[in-house]
Amino acid sequence: MLKKILSSQACAQCRLCCIFDRYEVWETPVFTPQLRDRISEASPDTKFVPKDSGFIFRVEKFGPDGLFTCPALTEKGCMLGDDKPFDCRIWPYRIMNVGGRRAITIASLCGELYSRPLSQLVEFLKEGLAETIFAYADAHPEIVKPYYEGYPVLLFEPQSSSDSK
Repeated sequence: MLKKILSSQACAQCRLCCIFDRYEVWETPVFTPQLRDRISEASPDTKFVPKDSGFIFRVEKFGPDGLFTCPALTEKGCMLGDDKPFDCRIWPYRIMNVGGRRAITIASLCGELYSRPLSQLVEFLKEGLAETIFAYADAHPEIVKPYYEGYPVLLFEPQSSSDSK
């Protein structure tokens, strides 16, 4: 989804989006039942909890380094390939609830994108990705995260004419 702006090689070398410390666990992606089953089959010790119509990891243990690594991450990359959860396909973009309104933000962890001018990141959103993200959030509200300070807001969802009355 981001191949036009983010190289696969940069992602493959980095993998920061697949590793979480205890303060970032809220960032773990929302999985469909089918993806949950694929991960559980490959990694039977993985636990999930329901979140609306999807599932998130139940993180009970952190590694000796204090980190939780997504069980879908293998030495060759994500075992889910192009079937990654929507959260993963749009990362480092995030959809968040900012003061009761949905907005697309960006995570600063992705050096590849975060180092670019914000105007370029916003322009890419306006080329159709924003519509895709907001439409997906309409159908899957569980992907909308609460706003966390430090995530620059790139684009608010346009208000409908009925919202402005």
